[in-house]
Amino acid sequence: MRQLLILSLLLTMGMCNDSMAQFDQELSKSYEKYKESSITHRRFKHESIEKLVQSLAAPFRVETAGASIEGRNIYQVSIGDGPVTVLLWSQMHGDESTATMALMDMFNFFKASDQFDPLRRQLLKELTIVFVPMLNPDGAERFTRRNALGIDLNRDALRLQSPEAQLLKRVRDELEADWGFNLHDQSRYYAAGPNPNTATISFLAPAYNYEKEVNTIRGRSMQLIGLMNETLQQYIPGKVARYNDDFEPRAFGDNIQKWGTSTILIESGGLVDDPEKQEIRKLNFLVIMSALEAIAAKRYETADRAAYESIPFNDSGAFLDLALREVEIERNGNWYTVDIGIRRDETIVNGESVFSGAHIADQGDLSTYYAYENFPGKGFRAEAGKVYPKVLPDWAALQKIDPKELWRQGYTAVKMVNRSGEANRARHLEVLSEKGTTEDAINPYQSPGIILKKDGQVKYVVVKGRLMEL
Repeated sequence: MRQLLILSLLLTMGMCNDSMAQFDQELSKSYEKYKESSITHRRFKHESIEKLVQSLAAPFRVETAGASIEGRNIYQVSIGDGPVTVLLWSQMHGDESTATMALMDMFNFFKASDQFDPLRRQLLKELTIVFVPMLNPDGAERFTRRNALGIDLNRDALRLQSPEAQLLKRVRDELEADWGFNLHDQSRYYAAGPNPNTATISFLAPAYNYEKEVNTIRGRSMQLIGLMNETLQQYIPGKVARYNDDFEPRAFGDNIQKWGTSTILIESGGLVDDPEKQEIRKLNFLVIMSALEAIAAKRYETADRAAYESIPFNDSGAFLDLALREVEIERNGNWYTVDIGIRRDETIVNGESVFSGAHIADQGDLSTYYAYENFPGKGFRAEAGKVYPKVLPDWAALQKIDPKELWRQGYTAVKMVNRSGEANRARHLEVLSEKGTTEDAINPYQSPGIILKKDGQVKYVVVKGRLMEL
């Protein structure tokens, strides 16, 4: 009851920075109540979303806005009857699904009744919120960026060659949206400025011309992003970045800003120990909810645009999954000290993401790279792992092998006659086909297992980009 009274007072009287932080923390503590339990990983398909959307009842208004190239329904979900119109669209790139998960959580929030009822009443009174939760269902079906025409929908705002792009333009125009949220994912290898922090969330108030002018429409986007950054700094300090604002004349964000909708790009990047982006999903939920509150309460009007300008730029490609620092490798009988940078390769197994391999992204002086995991390798010698000479018949035979015994002998891979898809899940050894081979040297862009020796003894191995200790 006390929490309810506090929240009611905050929403009724307006929130200062300290009280807004308190509100954000209360919402964060309650998040698990709203998290959609049927979605637990990034590689879900259209049918999973369709079931959830079709089950929505009043006060939601659900309609089929159109269909994709392959005939999958694209839904439009509306809630609220306020004078300020807000459009949120997600997954225009089929393999960028983090925000879609957060939108499902938001639907659950609006269905609930609890201490946040004052916020719900405020949002539904002041705003008309329209969601397009999966704009590119054909791409989502394959977990690929482009649609079934091979078009990048975010480069189709001018010609409108695809039905999905035509739909988004029509929905925006019919709504005459005051605000737009363009929801994407970015590489997990971006850094937030020149420092060893991942760019977990990145923002952009897109430019609407080559001169990058700032009118009232774009200025509002900048003001709101400044407030959204304040919210995120409570949870991921130093891990928020912004994109370069070079104008892209074909992009939807740039054009929707140009058409008169204050547009905010949100890009979900990487976070340590969050490969399925479930924590970043929560951050999307929290920051979008805080943005809706700021719009409804008009808090953005007094926000300083300089707060947006202070957010560091994305540093693309700055991160590695694993960095072996100052290890020695052999060439022609001599040993040389290098850094080895490894990135994992993601594939699909039974519809789920599996990091089933890895490659050496760079080699040499990698002091300007950051890494999710750093190995201090001074005094260690790195050698390419060998392939175990005995061919295994099947997966069951592999499970009987102690991988550490093979590691001690320098083996990081095995051959298998009946190599099933499940072999991709093997974590401790690479599983090759009966005639498969691996590289016999450590070189950039190749994918060897790596043996790390000290004083002639194997101490660690790297298999599929994972560092493991004997």
